[in-house]
Amino acid sequence: MSFKFAFWAIGALVLFAAEAMAPGAFMLWFGFAAVAMAVVVLAAPGLGWLAQAVLFSVLALISVAVYRKWFRGKGRQSDKPLLNRRAEQLVGTVAVLDQAIAAGRGRVKIDDAFWTVEGPDLPVGTRVRVVAVDGMTLKVQEA
Repeated sequence: MSFKFAFWAIGALVLFAAEAMAPGAFMLWFGFAAVAMAVVVLAAPGLGWLAQAVLFSVLALISVAVYRKWFRGKGRQSDKPLLNRRAEQLVGTVAVLDQAIAAGRGRVKIDDAFWTVEGPDLPVGTRVRVVAVDGMTLKVQEA
């Protein structure tokens, strides 16, 4: 085993470890480029350090381009897309006004929480349906 091979193999391990410590995907792909360089050095042991540095740079750019083109944003789709989006989960819910809607704003209690609502002016006790969400404000209409 040559020194150059060991250099690139250890470099790849260091890059993989860096990715494990601070995930962000780029160190992983630089690590793949370092693995490729280790293979290249085995195949062409006479390759100089400058040529290796240039080839590593090219391989790193190619590997990051591969990541961006084919892997970025291709994560598994959630089976619960509204998880942690509590207000959006309430669209379609019918509730009773706890506080009258006056000047376009009022309040309802849904489960154990009070929500600010916007809609047409309606008296206390009116049943309303949540039709949309704007931040943490529910848009309602009479049910």
